[in-house]
Amino acid sequence: MSPNASARATPYWLTGPTLAVFLGLVIIPLGMTVLLAFYDWGQYKGIVAEFTLKNFREIFSDSYFLEVFLRTLRIAVLVTLFAILIGVPEAYILNRMAPSWRGICLLAILGPLLVSVVARTLGWALLLGSNGLLNRGLMALGLIGQPLEFMFTETGVVIALVHVLIPFMILAVWASLQRLDPQIENAALSLGASRLTIWRRVILPQIVPGILSGSIIVFALAASAFASPAIIGGRRLKVAATLAYDEFLNTLNWPLGAAVAVLLLAALVILTVGTNRLVERRYSQVFE
Repeated sequence: MSPNASARATPYWLTGPTLAVFLGLVIIPLGMTVLLAFYDWGQYKGIVAEFTLKNFREIFSDSYFLEVFLRTLRIAVLVTLFAILIGVPEAYILNRMAPSWRGICLLAILGPLLVSVVARTLGWALLLGSNGLLNRGLMALGLIGQPLEFMFTETGVVIALVHVLIPFMILAVWASLQRLDPQIENAALSLGASRLTIWRRVILPQIVPGILSGSIIVFALAASAFASPAIIGGRRLKVAATLAYDEFLNTLNWPLGAAVAVLLLAALVILTVGTNRLVERRYSQVFE
Protein backbone atom coordinates (compact mmCIF):
# COMPACT_ATOMS: atom_id res chain seq x y z
CA MET A 1 0.00 0.00 0.00
CA SER A 2 1.37 3.40 -0.98
CA PRO A 3 2.05 5.99 1.75
CA ASN A 4 -0.74 8.25 0.42
CA ALA A 5 -3.28 5.43 0.46
CA SER A 6 -2.16 4.45 3.96
CA ALA A 7 -2.57 8.04 5.17
CA ARG A 8 -6.07 8.22 3.67
CA ALA A 9 -7.06 4.93 5.31
CA THR A 10 -5.76 5.88 8.77
CA PRO A 11 -8.91 7.80 9.86
CA TYR A 12 -11.08 4.82 8.92
CA TRP A 13 -8.89 2.42 10.89
CA LEU A 14 -9.04 4.75 13.92
CA THR A 15 -12.81 5.28 13.81
CA GLY A 16 -13.61 1.68 12.84
CA PRO A 17 -13.67 0.19 16.37
CA THR A 18 -15.79 3.05 17.73
CA LEU A 19 -18.19 2.77 14.80
CA ALA A 20 -18.47 -0.99 15.31
CA VAL A 21 -19.29 -0.54 19.01
CA PHE A 22 -21.85 2.18 18.15
CA LEU A 23 -23.50 -0.06 15.57
CA GLY A 24 -23.50 -3.07 17.88
CA LEU A 25 -24.76 -1.33 21.02
CA VAL A 26 -27.06 1.38 19.61
CA ILE A 27 -28.07 1.15 15.97
CA ILE A 28 -28.66 -2.61 15.67
CA PRO A 29 -30.68 -2.96 18.95
CA LEU A 30 -32.66 0.15 18.03
CA GLY A 31 -33.42 -1.25 14.58
CA MET A 32 -34.48 -4.57 16.08
CA THR A 33 -36.80 -2.74 18.51
CA VAL A 34 -38.41 -0.80 15.66
CA LEU A 35 -38.85 -4.01 13.68
CA LEU A 36 -40.31 -5.78 16.72
CA ALA A 37 -42.91 -3.02 17.09
CA PHE A 38 -44.51 -4.14 13.80
CA TYR A 39 -44.77 -7.83 14.81
CA ASP A 40 -47.94 -9.54 15.95
CA TRP A 41 -48.45 -11.15 19.36
CA GLY A 42 -50.99 -13.46 20.92
CA GLN A 43 -51.38 -14.94 24.37
CA TYR A 44 -51.12 -18.49 23.06
CA LYS A 45 -49.15 -18.04 19.85
CA GLY A 46 -46.50 -15.63 21.22
CA ILE A 47 -44.58 -13.34 18.88
CA VAL A 48 -45.40 -13.79 15.20
CA ALA A 49 -42.95 -12.30 12.68
CA GLU A 50 -45.52 -10.76 10.35
CA PHE A 51 -46.01 -7.10 9.54
CA THR A 52 -48.94 -5.48 11.33
CA LEU A 53 -49.98 -2.07 12.67
CA LYS A 54 -52.06 -3.61 15.43
CA ASN A 55 -49.78 -2.42 18.23
CA PHE A 56 -49.87 1.21 17.11
CA ARG A 57 -53.63 1.07 16.51
CA GLU A 58 -54.08 -0.25 20.04
CA ILE A 59 -51.96 2.55 21.51
CA PHE A 60 -53.73 5.33 19.60
CA SER A 61 -57.23 3.95 20.18
CA ASP A 62 -56.92 3.32 23.93
CA SER A 63 -57.21 6.37 26.19
CA TYR A 64 -55.09 4.58 28.83
CA PHE A 65 -51.97 4.87 26.67
CA LEU A 66 -52.74 8.52 25.90
CA GLU A 67 -53.02 9.23 29.63
CA VAL A 68 -49.67 7.56 30.29
CA PHE A 69 -47.90 9.53 27.55
CA LEU A 70 -49.47 12.83 28.69
CA ARG A 71 -48.37 12.09 32.27
CA THR A 72 -44.85 11.36 31.03
CA LEU A 73 -44.79 14.65 29.11
CA ARG A 74 -46.18 16.61 32.07
CA ILE A 75 -43.63 15.19 34.49
CA ALA A 76 -40.74 15.81 32.07
CA VAL A 77 -41.81 19.43 31.47
CA LEU A 78 -42.21 20.14 35.21
CA VAL A 79 -38.84 18.58 36.01
CA THR A 80 -37.20 20.67 33.28
CA LEU A 81 -38.83 23.91 34.49
CA PHE A 82 -37.83 23.31 38.11
CA ALA A 83 -34.32 22.38 37.02
CA ILE A 84 -34.07 25.71 35.18
CA LEU A 85 -35.47 27.72 38.09
CA ILE A 86 -33.08 26.12 40.58
CA GLY A 87 -30.08 25.30 38.39
CA VAL A 88 -29.58 28.62 36.58
CA PRO A 89 -29.22 30.78 39.73
CA GLU A 90 -27.11 28.08 41.35
CA ALA A 91 -24.78 27.97 38.35
CA TYR A 92 -24.49 31.78 38.45
CA ILE A 93 -23.61 31.72 42.15
CA LEU A 94 -21.12 28.93 41.47
CA ASN A 95 -19.49 31.03 38.76
CA ARG A 96 -19.09 34.02 41.11
CA MET A 97 -17.52 32.00 43.94
CA ALA A 98 -13.86 32.01 44.88
CA PRO A 99 -11.98 29.06 43.35
CA SER A 100 -11.52 27.29 46.68
CA TRP A 101 -15.22 27.41 47.56
CA ARG A 102 -16.16 26.60 43.95
CA GLY A 103 -14.27 23.31 44.18
CA ILE A 104 -16.15 22.32 47.34
CA CYS A 105 -19.51 23.22 45.78
CA LEU A 106 -18.68 21.35 42.58
CA LEU A 107 -17.91 18.30 44.70
CA ALA A 108 -21.29 18.66 46.41
CA ILE A 109 -23.03 18.95 43.01
CA LEU A 110 -21.18 16.10 41.32
CA GLY A 111 -21.02 13.84 44.37
CA PRO A 112 -24.60 12.52 44.05
CA LEU A 113 -23.82 11.42 40.48
CA LEU A 114 -21.41 8.89 41.95
CA VAL A 115 -24.28 7.25 43.86
CA SER A 116 -26.74 4.92 42.16
CA VAL A 117 -30.01 6.49 41.03
CA VAL A 118 -31.84 3.67 42.80
CA ALA A 119 -30.10 4.48 46.11
CA ARG A 120 -30.90 8.18 45.81
CA THR A 121 -34.52 7.48 44.93
CA LEU A 122 -34.88 5.10 47.86
CA GLY A 123 -33.58 7.92 50.05
CA TRP A 124 -36.38 10.15 48.75
CA ALA A 125 -38.87 7.35 49.41
CA LEU A 126 -37.79 7.38 53.06
CA LEU A 127 -38.07 11.17 53.20
CA LEU A 128 -41.43 11.47 51.41
CA GLY A 129 -43.28 8.57 53.03
CA SER A 130 -46.28 9.08 55.31
CA ASN A 131 -43.99 8.49 58.30
CA GLY A 132 -40.99 10.03 56.58
CA LEU A 133 -38.75 12.77 57.85
CA LEU A 134 -40.48 15.51 55.82
CA ASN A 135 -44.00 14.78 57.09
CA ARG A 136 -42.79 14.31 60.65
CA GLY A 137 -40.95 17.61 60.56
CA LEU A 138 -43.94 19.50 59.16
CA MET A 139 -46.25 17.94 61.73
CA ALA A 140 -43.83 18.69 64.57
CA LEU A 141 -43.79 22.34 63.49
CA GLY A 142 -47.59 22.39 63.43
CA LEU A 143 -47.72 23.29 59.74
CA ILE A 144 -49.87 20.27 58.83
CA GLY A 145 -52.33 18.16 60.79
CA GLN A 146 -51.95 14.94 58.81
CA PRO A 147 -49.24 13.55 56.54
CA LEU A 148 -49.08 14.84 52.99
CA GLU A 149 -49.27 12.32 50.18
CA PHE A 150 -45.99 12.37 48.24
CA MET A 151 -45.53 8.68 47.52
CA PHE A 152 -47.35 7.33 44.46
CA THR A 153 -48.02 10.85 43.20
CA GLU A 154 -46.64 13.00 40.40
CA THR A 155 -45.37 15.48 42.99
CA GLY A 156 -43.10 12.90 44.58
CA VAL A 157 -41.81 11.73 41.19
CA VAL A 158 -41.04 15.32 40.14
CA ILE A 159 -39.17 16.01 43.40
CA ALA A 160 -37.04 12.88 43.04
CA LEU A 161 -36.27 13.50 39.35
CA VAL A 162 -35.32 17.15 39.92
CA HIS A 163 -32.80 16.06 42.55
CA VAL A 164 -31.41 13.35 40.27
CA LEU A 165 -31.13 15.50 37.11
CA ILE A 166 -30.38 19.02 38.30
CA PRO A 167 -26.56 18.56 38.17
CA PHE A 168 -26.80 18.29 34.37
CA MET A 169 -28.54 21.67 34.18
CA ILE A 170 -26.05 23.32 36.54
CA LEU A 171 -23.03 22.07 34.63
CA ALA A 172 -24.48 23.06 31.24
CA VAL A 173 -25.29 26.61 32.37
CA TRP A 174 -21.99 26.97 34.23
CA ALA A 175 -20.12 26.05 31.03
CA SER A 176 -21.93 28.90 29.23
CA LEU A 177 -21.13 31.32 32.03
CA GLN A 178 -17.43 30.54 31.61
CA ARG A 179 -17.55 32.33 28.25
CA LEU A 180 -19.25 35.43 29.67
CA ASP A 181 -16.98 38.38 30.41
CA PRO A 182 -17.62 39.57 34.02
CA GLN A 183 -16.78 43.13 32.98
CA ILE A 184 -20.03 43.26 30.99
CA GLU A 185 -21.97 43.29 34.26
CA ASN A 186 -19.81 46.08 35.65
CA ALA A 187 -20.32 48.09 32.48
CA ALA A 188 -24.10 47.68 32.75
CA LEU A 189 -24.00 48.72 36.42
CA SER A 190 -21.97 51.81 35.58
CA LEU A 191 -24.62 52.77 33.01
CA GLY A 192 -27.35 52.63 35.65
CA ALA A 193 -28.89 49.23 34.95
CA SER A 194 -30.46 47.40 37.88
CA ARG A 195 -29.50 43.85 38.86
CA LEU A 196 -32.78 42.53 37.45
CA THR A 197 -32.23 44.34 34.15
CA ILE A 198 -28.69 42.97 33.91
CA TRP A 199 -29.98 39.47 34.48
CA ARG A 200 -32.79 39.86 31.95
CA ARG A 201 -31.06 41.86 29.21
CA VAL A 202 -27.37 40.92 29.54
CA ILE A 203 -26.73 37.59 31.27
CA LEU A 204 -29.79 35.55 30.35
CA PRO A 205 -29.52 35.96 26.54
CA GLN A 206 -25.84 34.99 26.70
CA ILE A 207 -26.43 31.73 28.58
CA VAL A 208 -29.38 30.57 26.45
CA PRO A 209 -27.22 27.89 24.73
CA GLY A 210 -26.36 26.40 28.12
CA ILE A 211 -29.99 26.50 29.28
CA LEU A 212 -31.09 24.91 26.01
CA SER A 213 -28.54 22.09 26.16
CA GLY A 214 -29.26 21.47 29.85
CA SER A 215 -33.01 21.47 29.19
CA ILE A 216 -32.67 18.94 26.38
CA ILE A 217 -30.62 16.62 28.58
CA VAL A 218 -32.94 16.96 31.59
CA PHE A 219 -36.12 16.63 29.52
CA ALA A 220 -34.91 13.55 27.65
CA LEU A 221 -33.68 11.83 30.82
CA ALA A 222 -36.86 12.72 32.76
CA ALA A 223 -39.17 11.48 30.00
CA SER A 224 -37.29 8.18 29.71
CA ALA A 225 -36.57 7.71 33.44
CA PHE A 226 -37.47 4.36 34.92
CA ALA A 227 -36.01 3.93 38.43
CA SER A 228 -37.44 7.04 40.07
CA PRO A 229 -41.01 6.71 38.65
CA ALA A 230 -41.01 2.99 39.43
CA ILE A 231 -39.98 3.48 43.07
CA ILE A 232 -41.77 6.73 43.93
CA GLY A 233 -44.73 6.33 41.58
CA GLY A 234 -45.18 2.61 42.13
CA ARG A 235 -47.59 0.57 40.05
CA ARG A 236 -50.34 3.17 40.35
CA LEU A 237 -48.51 5.93 38.51
CA LYS A 238 -47.41 4.64 35.12
CA VAL A 239 -45.09 6.54 32.79
CA ALA A 240 -43.93 5.46 29.34
CA ALA A 241 -40.77 3.72 30.60
CA THR A 242 -42.54 1.68 33.29
CA LEU A 243 -45.34 0.89 30.83
CA ALA A 244 -42.86 -0.53 28.32
CA TYR A 245 -41.19 -2.49 31.13
CA ASP A 246 -44.50 -4.06 32.17
CA GLU A 247 -45.36 -5.00 28.60
CA PHE A 248 -41.98 -6.65 28.14
CA LEU A 249 -41.63 -8.50 31.43
CA ASN A 250 -45.12 -8.85 32.96
CA THR A 251 -47.53 -9.42 30.08
CA LEU A 252 -44.70 -10.61 27.78
CA ASN A 253 -46.21 -8.59 24.93
CA TRP A 254 -42.86 -7.56 23.49
CA PRO A 255 -44.22 -6.00 20.26
CA LEU A 256 -46.53 -3.68 22.20
CA GLY A 257 -43.71 -2.73 24.58
CA ALA A 258 -41.46 -2.05 21.59
CA ALA A 259 -44.17 0.14 20.04
CA VAL A 260 -44.41 2.17 23.27
CA ALA A 261 -40.61 2.58 23.30
CA VAL A 262 -40.52 3.61 19.64
CA LEU A 263 -43.27 6.21 20.11
CA LEU A 264 -41.50 7.59 23.19
CA LEU A 265 -38.24 7.92 21.25
CA ALA A 266 -39.99 9.56 18.29
CA ALA A 267 -41.80 12.03 20.57
CA LEU A 268 -38.55 12.94 22.34
CA VAL A 269 -36.74 13.55 19.04
CA ILE A 270 -39.57 15.69 17.63
CA LEU A 271 -39.98 17.77 20.79
CA THR A 272 -36.28 18.37 21.39
CA VAL A 273 -35.48 19.18 17.75
CA GLY A 274 -38.52 21.46 17.45
CA THR A 275 -37.74 23.32 20.67
CA ASN A 276 -34.09 23.61 19.66
CA ARG A 277 -35.05 25.18 16.33
CA LEU A 278 -37.44 27.67 17.95
CA VAL A 279 -34.93 28.79 20.59
CA GLU A 280 -32.09 29.05 18.08
CA ARG A 281 -34.29 31.16 15.81
CA ARG A 282 -35.31 33.44 18.70
CA TYR A 283 -31.72 33.90 19.92
CA SER A 284 -29.93 33.52 16.60
CA GLN A 285 -27.30 36.15 17.46
CA VAL A 286 -26.17 34.17 20.52
CA PHE A 287 -25.77 30.94 18.54
CA GLU A 288 -23.72 32.52 15.75
